[in-house]
Amino acid sequence: MRAGAQPGVVYLAGAGPGDPELLTLRVLRLLETADVILPDDLVSEEILAMANAKAEITPVGKRCGQPRITQAEIHVLMIEAAHAGKSVLRLKSGDPLIFGRAGEEIAALRAESIPFEIVPGITTAFAAAALLKTPLTDRASASKLVLATAHHAAGKLEMTPKWAGALPEDATLVIYMPGRNFRALANDLIASGVSSTTPCVAVSKATTREEHVHASTLGELDDTAIGPAPVILLIGHAIQVAS
Repeated sequence: MRAGAQPGVVYLAGAGPGDPELLTLRVLRLLETADVILPDDLVSEEILAMANAKAEITPVGKRCGQPRITQAEIHVLMIEAAHAGKSVLRLKSGDPLIFGRAGEEIAALRAESIPFEIVPGITTAFAAAALLKTPLTDRASASKLVLATAHHAAGKLEMTPKWAGALPEDATLVIYMPGRNFRALANDLIASGVSSTTPCVAVSKATTREEHVHASTLGELDDTAIGPAPVILLIGHAIQVAS
């Protein structure tokens, strides 16, 4: 059995998509032993309830793109706690290396010569596909998996996926943080050459009690039928959702 959280070490860890049952044993052990926990907003209360009762828990997430704390301030919290000899659990939803700003935090920790460990989590795309009982890849229809986001760092223009040509027919596209203008996003993909009949599924609050699924085709994707954020969008011929 691996040791719990160690003094002066920062752990960049994934809490999974929301369901506490999908935590890894490693993350659970860190929750139970860390001195300082810095969770994103999407880390559920059920997961935080498993934390060390003496831990200092400071939420550092963002809502609707509006930060209650800047990324630079998050770096300061991690660095100061580690320099004070505390173990720090930076807890992110999903997997920390998939659109989790881990690159910026790794750079900050390296600049201060602070030891850190990256602890993977189940990313939402995989959890959503499992719950929908649909593959993301398939020998007959999808030999490629593309992960994208419609969310950029502050100061950059809002984006929709842009492709030099059509999305390959044998690819599944997963869009994290797609925003709320799904019709514009779908039109952009269709204009780039993706067929309007391509199956797609929007999953709101995947793996939680409030999970909502909207299955459609790209050409019929309806903004009004999609549940509240967070939403993940799965697009491709491998997607098979029972009606």
